[in-house]
Amino acid sequence: MTHLFSEFTLKGVTLRNRIGMSPMTMYRSTDGRLGDYHLMYLGARAAGGFGLVFPEQIAIAPEGRTSVHCAGIYDDAQIEGHARVTAMIKSMGGVPGIQLGHTGRSGSEEPPWAGWGQIAPDAPDGWQVVGPSDVPYGAPRRPHPVHALTVEEIGELHRQYAAAAVRAAEAGYEWLELHFAHGYLGSSFFSPLANRRDDRYGGSLENRARFLLEALDAVRAVWPEHLPLTMRLGADDFHPEGTRFEDSVVAIGWMKEHGLDLADLSFGGNTDDMTDPLWNQPGAWVERAGRIKREIGIAVATSWNLGVPQDADAAVRAGDVDVVLLGRAALANPHWPVWAARELGHDAPFGLVPRDWAWWLENFRGHAPSIGWPAPGAGA
Repeated sequence: MTHLFSEFTLKGVTLRNRIGMSPMTMYRSTDGRLGDYHLMYLGARAAGGFGLVFPEQIAIAPEGRTSVHCAGIYDDAQIEGHARVTAMIKSMGGVPGIQLGHTGRSGSEEPPWAGWGQIAPDAPDGWQVVGPSDVPYGAPRRPHPVHALTVEEIGELHRQYAAAAVRAAEAGYEWLELHFAHGYLGSSFFSPLANRRDDRYGGSLENRARFLLEALDAVRAVWPEHLPLTMRLGADDFHPEGTRFEDSVVAIGWMKEHGLDLADLSFGGNTDDMTDPLWNQPGAWVERAGRIKREIGIAVATSWNLGVPQDADAAVRAGDVDVVLLGRAALANPHWPVWAARELGHDAPFGLVPRDWAWWLENFRGHAPSIGWPAPGAGA
């Protein structure tokens, strides 16, 4: 039976298990580059047993970052830092994934611990944010005007997606995801809350999905065919006037026709005014992921509240989810896969780490609790 520690093959890439580290914004970049910090913490997760490891969302343009401290791949000078990270992840047995995106009207922000406010476009470290329409996200956090993109500017963005994908392949990434969720640019084009256009990029579901499909086409044309091309979609705004899950089911079907290999489900994030957004529900998106997998016939992944090993394993065993993505759980415990394997009674939990580490852990002759790993709980 398929389980959390089964291999998973998508296109020409095989993950050693179905556990991935989800992209997490870390505010540790200078000039959009990945540095020693990223090499350390991403390499540690690969060494800790994660099958798929993503850095944070990687911006396709300078103004596509969340802040000036966030990473990008819009300049050839940034490739070297990414290549160091991908080489480290591979050397530790993981598959390096990259998530390309543009924050749109949600960019130009302070780090959350500095207030998480939006920086004015004429202030230091700020810029003019963009979106499908001139609709600000809203006060008090993001009150500044939004530049409504022209059709010509939309075309340039799609060229930037393609150029970023070319650099990603050169840097050694083997899995590429497009970020169309969390209120960022792709999500805002898809949502009626942010998209008030009356041209071919707005109005109907087909028109609102056009920006996403064209970005997918641009990347598919340059991304190696044998490597997975996936997408994180903001599948529900949890607002009566926003993105509805039923519309997302249809749009993912279109994306599959355009070459999408896997759908990663998440929140729309186009408003703070949400009704029952599933924040505290274990395995929040599992049921919906299963529906996408069955109805569209496409591989699926999701995150959100899957940090309990029993929940993550059950989602895979039920056939609802192919890959479990962990964000905060991965930050909290770089060896989460080993801990989960012990909790679930896996035959060789230390086999998930590099062989030299595994030998010492498997051949511990001292006081068992002193090894430094919590004893397995009742779920073992």
